Amino acid sequence: MSKLNSLAISDNGFIFKPSTGESFTTNELGLLIIHHLKEGKPANEIIDEITTEFEIDKVTAGRDLYEYLDFLKRENMLD
Repeated sequence: MSKLNSLAISDNGFIFKPSTGESFTTNELGLLIIHHLKEGKPANEIIDEITTEFEIDKVTAGRDLYEYLDFLKRENMLD
């Protein structure tokens, strides 16, 4: 099982990491990114979804995506 799939994630942004007992909260953007990562969508499709959902340009959406991916990696929640 991948690290991302082992997380317990609520609809309101509460993330529980069972391997360590740590918990985090995330915003609507984080939930959207995690949902699409779990579906196996590539970065370009996630960026398109972000631009549509939040009405921002692709450069900003890409920056937001990669910053969130860095956060997930730092917290050992992403393979």
